[in-house]
Amino acid sequence: MTNVLAMNQVSYKRNLKTILHDVDLTLETGKIIGLLGENGAGKTTLMRLITGSAKGKGTVAVSGDTVVANRKSHISFSEQLHGFSNSTKLDEVIAFYQRVYVDFDPKQFTELCTFLQIDTSLKLSSLSKGMKEKVIIALTLARRTNLYLLDEPFSGIDSMSRKKIISSIIKWKPENATMVISDHYVSEIAPILDEIVIVKDQTIYTHRPADSVREEFGVGIEAYYESLYKGGVQHD
Repeated sequence: MTNVLAMNQVSYKRNLKTILHDVDLTLETGKIIGLLGENGAGKTTLMRLITGSAKGKGTVAVSGDTVVANRKSHISFSEQLHGFSNSTKLDEVIAFYQRVYVDFDPKQFTELCTFLQIDTSLKLSSLSKGMKEKVIIALTLARRTNLYLLDEPFSGIDSMSRKKIISSIIKWKPENATMVISDHYVSEIAPILDEIVIVKDQTIYTHRPADSVREEFGVGIEAYYESLYKGGVQHD
């Protein structure tokens, strides 16, 4: 199996403060990975380093490309809609995505909008926080890329909708693509995860298959993750 991501000795500082250091991370194609860690642990920074929107030391390769412009073409990142004014209509956002991203799949986006009950005639100012999150999810998953980065994608979505989206996420991911999900709802995303990556002490604290956690420690992903932060288990 080939690798979609390879990070080697990546470090990042902001205002002379170390946010991440000595990050080594390799992700295989076709996986769904949970990126876990406390608030402020550096999960969003890690994703921004992968996309190239944050500049650190070390090397990052996505689908073999280390050049930032080339890496971006392999990644669909669930960025917020900050670049658009509140008066922008959703269909204008969609038109922008179609112009900018050659891999944007209008048919898949339409299917996602139907599933998520998104009204594309509305303006951004008319959307609730939860509906905006659904729009971001739809835009992210409508692209056909090698690596999907979902940064807290379900934060404003109600419980029933969240569970519905999570249970169906596999059908939207291309078979050979890799998806990284950073989320606080660990117990809800756990059933779909192939692997977990835990960020702690400003680096990758552990990276292991989800099944090995259950088999070796006899606990669920959420309990294992919480025990690491409490010092209850040791990673290898």
